[in-house]
Amino acid sequence: MKFEYLPQKFAIIFLSLSVFASLAPAQKPGSPVPRQEKLLNGLKVLIWNTPAADKVTVQIRVHGGSAFDPQGREGVMKLLSESIFPNQAAREFFTEDLGGNLEIVSNYDYIQINASSQTDEFLTMLETIAAAVSNPSIDKETTTALKSALTVKITDLEKDPAYIADMAAAKRLFGTFPYGRPQIGTLESVQKIDFADLRFAKDRLFTADNATIAISGNIEGNLAFRAIRRYFGSWLKSDKKIPSTFAIPSEPDTKWLEINVPGTGNSEVRFAFRGLARNDIDFAASQILTAILQERLQKQYGIAGKRVFVSHIPHILPGAFVLGYQSEVKPISTLPESHLAPSHIQSMFTRISDEEFAKAKNIIQASIKGKKHSDWWLDLDTFKTNAVSNEMQAISNATVADVRRVAERLSKNPVAVVSVTQTEIPSQTSRN
Repeated sequence: MKFEYLPQKFAIIFLSLSVFASLAPAQKPGSPVPRQEKLLNGLKVLIWNTPAADKVTVQIRVHGGSAFDPQGREGVMKLLSESIFPNQAAREFFTEDLGGNLEIVSNYDYIQINASSQTDEFLTMLETIAAAVSNPSIDKETTTALKSALTVKITDLEKDPAYIADMAAAKRLFGTFPYGRPQIGTLESVQKIDFADLRFAKDRLFTADNATIAISGNIEGNLAFRAIRRYFGSWLKSDKKIPSTFAIPSEPDTKWLEINVPGTGNSEVRFAFRGLARNDIDFAASQILTAILQERLQKQYGIAGKRVFVSHIPHILPGAFVLGYQSEVKPISTLPESHLAPSHIQSMFTRISDEEFAKAKNIIQASIKGKKHSDWWLDLDTFKTNAVSNEMQAISNATVADVRRVAERLSKNPVAVVSVTQTEIPSQTSRN
């Protein structure tokens, strides 16, 4: 299905002819450092000239995510992200007409549009995205349709024991603090949202001065900048900055929370404690620690359990460090008591060897090797990290002493313990 679109051909011709009038210095092709500009509306612009690229990619990151959802109306920012390109026809336009693709990502920290096109179509791509972000489809009819689609997704997720365990652990850890609430909302919260909530969120957060656009490909930098200035120059900036009013979460309840849900599948267990912010000086060391704990947890639970994982998802503020596994044991209460004791998990942070460190460091270095230069620069704006060159070397520069220090630091945090067992009769209890 084609997306109805009428490109402004005269504008494209004008941009092509007027590029030579630009006084901006030329960017060295292939440079990892982008050309940096800022429009009058506050939009930050990053441009890479990559001659080897067969397509042009555009990333637009709005530095505000579901952490800003009003309490009781969780899901607002998720719905706002879906309203940018609210139907399948609009998304198919990028594939069928531009020879690229379109993806929209939303999380606690940001909303991001990832798009690509053939090189000769990148001006059309920019114009299409600019029209969408400057004036997203926020009306009663569109909001109702988006809520219906999101409700279907949430209904399926809220039947998944793994999702139930993840959300219960987050709530136990953070309470009503934003990271303790589902970033896509709940069935109840989504039903309370109307199009006015989305409009308020757009005016507050989805503005040019709260966003960064990164473009890379085999493109002429001056042409790209002039196109961005023309197409995105009408994107409004905010009237004022509204400060966030997050209350510091209380210490988590460390009593074991046992949840029973209908079903016959495996059980889920989570140990969660507060981690680090993305811009914390120890963040790189914490990534290596995550790989070490993954290996240790796999050795301990990998035989009896079906799935084992350790996650430390970075946020603007300190997020959650979670160790989890899936088990065939039912009920979970039949496990040895020590297996569910917070002290059991805290003991896994001790005696990190040089061999464990070296292996984990190699794993993390390999995992970030393919990270785009643009992602590092976007993270700089979102998380207020150190200089990109320093961030890219942080893992290489980390030592075993750094990892041992952060392990000791994190092991002192209170641990929330949650288990979800599939049974015939659902219930929820807390045990000492």
